[in-house]
Amino acid sequence: MRITDRDELILREVDRFRACGSKHIRFLAGFSGQRATDRRLKILIDTGYMERKKYLYGVPYIYFLTSKGKTLIQAGTRSEKIKIEQIIHDRTVLDTAIYFMQKENLSLQNITTEKQLHQLDGFGVRKHRPDFIFTKDELTYCVEVELTKKAKSRLLNIIKDNFMEYDTQIWIVPDFQKSILQTLTDSQRYYTNIQIHFLHQIKDYMNGLK
Repeated sequence: MRITDRDELILREVDRFRACGSKHIRFLAGFSGQRATDRRLKILIDTGYMERKKYLYGVPYIYFLTSKGKTLIQAGTRSEKIKIEQIIHDRTVLDTAIYFMQKENLSLQNITTEKQLHQLDGFGVRKHRPDFIFTKDELTYCVEVELTKKAKSRLLNIIKDNFMEYDTQIWIVPDFQKSILQTLTDSQRYYTNIQIHFLHQIKDYMNGLK
């Protein structure tokens, strides 16, 4: 099989975003429809560059790279560790990235993922990084998808660090997570770069995409 530029794009995007569904890949790789996307993904699976697996009931297949696929894009050969407890979060991050790509007219080059940010930090450095950042009009925005409650002190430290490092910090939160929303709302009095978006905005938008 001849590997196309789009094939390499698919492999790179799946590698950097981790828990990709076929619908995500459709938009990341610019396919015109879902059928064409699925046909190409089947070819990449049949030729050994990708695998797919169903991890959770009610959640579509997750696509990931084999060592052959990783070698092709020079991403090492270590297998991707799919953490079941993170699948919903990582899929929501992808939904959010596509949402902002569409709304803000961003390209893939405008976005840097959490995985890439950790790689830029270097070996042995492990600190909190946003789920992804994007640049627009010479400004840098960080995006935090916060689905579950964490210690308030940790949340406040992340807010403070994001204030120091990024022009705008965007938080995606379910409307039922009242304690997270309260902390973010209170923090807006001290940190002027906080934006809050409700998770249902992202979900409604993604559900409406044809």
